Amino acid sequence: MKVLLFGATGMVGRGVLRECLLDPAVEVVLSVGRSATGVRSGKLEEVVLPDLTNLAPVEDRLRGFDACFFCLGVSSAGMSEAEYRRTTYDLTIAVARTLAPLSPTMTFVYVSGAGTDSSEHGRTMWARVKGQTENALLRLPFKAAYMFRPGIIQPQHGITSKTRAYRIGYAVVRPFLPVIKALFPNAVTTSERVGRAMVRVAREGAPTPFLDTREINRLGT
Repeated sequence: MKVLLFGATGMVGRGVLRECLLDPAVEVVLSVGRSATGVRSGKLEEVVLPDLTNLAPVEDRLRGFDACFFCLGVSSAGMSEAEYRRTTYDLTIAVARTLAPLSPTMTFVYVSGAGTDSSEHGRTMWARVKGQTENALLRLPFKAAYMFRPGIIQPQHGITSKTRAYRIGYAVVRPFLPVIKALFPNAVTTSERVGRAMVRVAREGAPTPFLDTREINRLGT
């Protein structure tokens, strides 16, 4: 299986990259991002682009992939809806529209979030925009598209978030994770399980396009 990975330098993307490189079913990983990953592997190839909304210069390298794992994302804190939409909806859909004709048998996996609003009309801004993004992806002519909606993601294997607020949040929550897992087992997953679940979904499919934490944990075990 040949995998395209967007966002490999972020917390979720780094976890997904690790699992792709460990999985014998994955032959090649092409990371596309604004900066290099710093990871060395015979499986890993990298494309560094300053503007990910314009993939035209590297289109020839994006053909023939079996899966795209789209792990790019930003916090909506302090952002207007227009700003958040540009960095969430506009970027994701620009990439997806480029990839669909280049790799028509591709499975596209998008990291969304628990609480995403599929109606696109709810009161929570980020949930509306994520819902719009999901719906637009599902209308594109991929072989299949899956929306991962995790709740709390526990980073593992030395992985940390680049977002300061997230790092602080994880530091605060970490001592309570065993209790949270015991009380709410379907609220917490790990970076390892997310990565494993993505590879499995790309290889085997899933019964629904919307995968919550419970399903991510089942597939990523």
